Amino acid sequence: MGLSMKWSRRARRTAHWAVAGVLVLGLGGPVPALAATEAQTQRYEDLALFANILDRVRENYVAPADEHELMQSAMRGLLGELDPHSAFMPKDVYDEMQVDTRGEFDGIGIEINKAQGQYIEIVSPFDGTPAFRIGLKARDLIVSICPTEVPESWAEGETCRTTEVMSLFEAVELMRGKRGTEITLEILREGWLEPHSFTIARDVVRVDSVEGETLTPGFGYLRINEFKERTNDELTRTLAKLHSENPKGLEGLVLDLRDNPGGLLNQAVAVADHWLGAGLIVYTQGRDESSRENYAARPGFLEAPYPMVVLVNEGSASASEIVAGALQDQDRALVMGMRTFGKGSVQTIYPLDGGAGLRLTTALYYTPSGRSIQEVGIEPDVEVHPGSPETSVLYRGVREQDLRGHISHDAASSGLSDGASEAEPAEDASGEEASESDPPADETPADETRADEIPADETRDVLVTRALEVLKSWTYFDRLSNRQVAPAPSVQGNP
Repeated sequence: MGLSMKWSRRARRTAHWAVAGVLVLGLGGPVPALAATEAQTQRYEDLALFANILDRVRENYVAPADEHELMQSAMRGLLGELDPHSAFMPKDVYDEMQVDTRGEFDGIGIEINKAQGQYIEIVSPFDGTPAFRIGLKARDLIVSICPTEVPESWAEGETCRTTEVMSLFEAVELMRGKRGTEITLEILREGWLEPHSFTIARDVVRVDSVEGETLTPGFGYLRINEFKERTNDELTRTLAKLHSENPKGLEGLVLDLRDNPGGLLNQAVAVADHWLGAGLIVYTQGRDESSRENYAARPGFLEAPYPMVVLVNEGSASASEIVAGALQDQDRALVMGMRTFGKGSVQTIYPLDGGAGLRLTTALYYTPSGRSIQEVGIEPDVEVHPGSPETSVLYRGVREQDLRGHISHDAASSGLSDGASEAEPAEDASGEEASESDPPADETPADETRADEIPADETRDVLVTRALEVLKSWTYFDRLSNRQVAPAPSVQGNP
């Protein structure tokens, strides 16, 4: 008996029992039908209708339909009607999400990109990885991939496949694999007349989410790419490195959160805690008033109270907005750049049977002053466009407000987590307190996959330079204001 027939009979039976006078619920045994609400009755009628449709498709559709794919599609549609960040994750996507959150996987260690109908291009190999050690370089083209274990879906006798016909996800699946196993890539490099073969042994690849350097003596720069499981530990080590490079102490710090799509809520709280010695960092509010959760800074500063500039843009979302909002509300840092993405919702990750996962919006978060940034983002204290303000439209990226089915700012501000905007719905460990979801993208992994579009290096340098100028002016005027004014010398004159 097929799955659809079992669903159909069970649903119809339930609907009939409701009419006859008894509802069988998951807990508590039989309940008199008079006690059933109209919503409960409608729920069972909808289940019966769904099973009926599934039966009709299975029995009458012009071509045989894969019932598993139909059910997967139905689950995607169910979540897609809620908001852009709630989603059903099939096993491969759920596994990839966990890998990305850990920032560690078995593979060769490259970041790749692809234009439709072209070969896959290496954006860069990660330092110290198998790809880096064997000599792969940025802008190398991967012409074909020859795995040791050929996928069952490949034709008999096929040992290599051109990347022209691959998606990024397919390429990643082939290049990742158990540590110690090998894969061969056909590489074409500028100046080569034909591809060269590179056989690479896979190894553990760790992708750091924090980078740092001294811009000039006394002034540091920190870049957080994403909030992953080890971000706070990496931040602690990077700050220690900056302090060792500046033994006289830091006079200022640039914290770069541009194009940071978010990540784990607990990591965002831990990061902000380095510069906040007290007070609220963020609070979350679910559907019920009792579900409020406060996240406060630990007593005492971990870092000295040096001046800070936080850089943001339209790609700064979710957890990065939590950090920027907390430092801004607590008057701890000057926020510079462009208005942020505007994702003020929290997603909890639930593991499901069969290795799949559910990403569900369960709460909204609010900055220490009680403001919701949902849909509107964080307005910088100093607005700096990548180009002139007149040409800023050229740099306008997608924000939360552009996503169909997003929760409106008015609904978030009033605490109504079920208030969606009037826009059309999107088509499209249970996660601790929650995992902040990234801005919607295709279901491709972030590491060893594609290079997200980011401002050109020269643009990034301009903003960092501007931030450094602000910090130097800040410390200068601070010293000036604290300087003791000597009394004017007395003048001896003749009467």
